[in-house]
Amino acid sequence: MKNIIIIGCGSHASELVDYIEYINNHSTTKQFNIKGMIDNTNTHYLHYNYNYTFLGNIDDHLVDFDVYYLLGIGNVSIRNKVLEEFKSKNAKFTGIIHPTALISKSAEIGEGTIISHNVSVGPKAKIGSFNVINSRCTIGHDTRIGDSNFLSPQVVLGGYAKIGNSNFLGTNSCLLPEIEIENNNKIMAGMTITSKVNNDETVFFRYKEKLIIRQ
Repeated sequence: MKNIIIIGCGSHASELVDYIEYINNHSTTKQFNIKGMIDNTNTHYLHYNYNYTFLGNIDDHLVDFDVYYLLGIGNVSIRNKVLEEFKSKNAKFTGIIHPTALISKSAEIGEGTIISHNVSVGPKAKIGSFNVINSRCTIGHDTRIGDSNFLSPQVVLGGYAKIGNSNFLGTNSCLLPEIEIENNNKIMAGMTITSKVNNDETVFFRYKEKLIIRQ
């Protein structure tokens, strides 16, 4: 059993708590013990009414070397900053793979990565460290995902697609097969990526149309 402290108390952390409780409730032995949670405010902690101890601020936290830390922060830039600070203090990290995820035996998944419920990861896919692969995402065969990316629910990556580091992909966005996204990009919800996206770009609809046909 892993003793863990969750960094963050917001919406992403609340989902991780649900995953952990699901894992524990569906395992013959308890897999995770949440020792507590940390955040720079207790506002979200109170909002979600957690049944776990609030251990204080992230900035003032003294690393506990007897536990594993789990990143419960959704914002990519803040995640990276907190991760760098805690790793510099030799904190240990863990990831979570939800039992309902379908993961090929030949896929590779790095340290600290979250694989949410009903995710599909295809053969020979390689997923780096500290990624969030959210609910119902489909990661095609032979895809390559770097580190510290956040994939929102129902993102689809076609076979041989490639993603670099520190990207945000919005809900229902899609990469066609063999398409590459480099680093530090934002792909907004619903976008279908058909050509390469370079570094530090944002892809979104400038105009949106709604067509209603009445009989």
